[in-house]
Amino acid sequence: MRGAIRDMVLSGLLTLLLAACTSRPVNVQQTDRLPEIFPDYIGVTIPVELAPLNFCMGDEDYTTIDVEVKGKQGGSLHANGPYADFDIDDWHQLLKANAGSQIVFSVCAEKDGHWTQFRDFTVAVSRYPLDEWGITYRRIAPSYTMYSHMGLYQRDLSNFDETALLENTQVTGHCLNCHTANRTNPDQYVYHVRGKHGATVVHRQSGDEVLKARNDSLGGSLVYPYWHPGGRYCAFSTNKTAQMFHTVKNKRIEVYDSSSDVFVYDTEMHTILCDTLTMRKDWVENTPAFSPDGQWLYFITARRQVFPADYDREKYSLCRVSFDAATGRLGTQVDTLVNTRTTDKSVTWPRPSYDGRYLMYTQTDHGYFSVWHPEADLWLLDLKTGETRCMDEVNSAQAESLHNWSGNSRWFLFTSRRGDGLYTRVYFSSIGNDGKATKPFLLPQQDPRGYDRSSLYSFNTPDFTSRPVSADAYESGRRLENPHRTETKTREMLH
Repeated sequence: MRGAIRDMVLSGLLTLLLAACTSRPVNVQQTDRLPEIFPDYIGVTIPVELAPLNFCMGDEDYTTIDVEVKGKQGGSLHANGPYADFDIDDWHQLLKANAGSQIVFSVCAEKDGHWTQFRDFTVAVSRYPLDEWGITYRRIAPSYTMYSHMGLYQRDLSNFDETALLENTQVTGHCLNCHTANRTNPDQYVYHVRGKHGATVVHRQSGDEVLKARNDSLGGSLVYPYWHPGGRYCAFSTNKTAQMFHTVKNKRIEVYDSSSDVFVYDTEMHTILCDTLTMRKDWVENTPAFSPDGQWLYFITARRQVFPADYDREKYSLCRVSFDAATGRLGTQVDTLVNTRTTDKSVTWPRPSYDGRYLMYTQTDHGYFSVWHPEADLWLLDLKTGETRCMDEVNSAQAESLHNWSGNSRWFLFTSRRGDGLYTRVYFSSIGNDGKATKPFLLPQQDPRGYDRSSLYSFNTPDFTSRPVSADAYESGRRLENPHRTETKTREMLH
């Protein structure tokens, strides 16, 4: 009996303690200012499938935040604590009820025992679905010459679950590069591994092929892949990459290629299709991408410079050449779509939308490795009109790069250093019928500030995936440690 009474007393004390720790708005002062929140989700447009937009106050002197969310078409949510942490199921129910409309956020915050009610802000819930399960990406420390722990990961965009596809703890000391799917299809992808057990892994429905990392006739490995929509071919470049360091403010490193070429790999014949149109002696070709109908191969090209003396004179133009999937042959003429002679700038990372309407690329002052270029911005080429423009609505004062489209071409993601100038994070935006993009929003995290402080890794080469990627990190590591590799042969075409 005494034990039962003791337990009741302890339970009551615990309830009182928890109640005392929960601060609710009292004697609230009104202000017409919008709240400064992290991440900045004010006025963004989101898909209905997205995880909750948890956020905190930008000013850390605010110890408690109280948030009411109401849908203009019905429904409401409430969160109270050190940051707004919304229930996932209730959040999705609210978004579904307000697709094509808006949800309204009312924010109160406490600092030094005083509560402030800020001006309400809205978030639009797009009528266009995302139609993607999640994203894949590499996480890597933003170092210059050394790397330690890194991995390829996938993230469910409807919640905060992240799983590893492969980490270099499975292949100790190796560098993992570029998980690249065919138009967000998780049944077909490729990635490259550098190191003692280096290889290019090609995953298709028929199984995995582990290719020899380096083809001696090319003089390099297979990097920057992009799949042909038919699935038989994959375009690559082969690069002899080097780097140098800057001594001026706001510039850290310059990555460049002493040589690079573009070619197409035939996965059925294990043949590298070489063509002198995209493998010219005094030029460097890079970052290939097939058009969504498979009839064109986009790539960038520049006249080779002398490094390091003339590093800032290497400026790439955007080009395309026709491709015949029946024969695996390129056409005979290269078209220049964005010419550095006109812009005096450099183009990199061309990515056509899957509906064939646009091609997004990154523009820099020089070079192609845009992640270390603060001036790097996203540009949009209208493939119907030939007009191109800077996407001012999504760019920042820091580097924007490594973008990709959702399968329905309504959404895109990209990496940006806008947070602190050091780490790349993943941002999302959508494209309207007028070709204008919405305000970008940061990949949601359950505890935004906690994640931002604890993460020592940059996000790299993100892409959408329509379903979870079925991968066993342990088995992938064992496969790579097996010395067997599939040899590749070459077929040369002269023009």
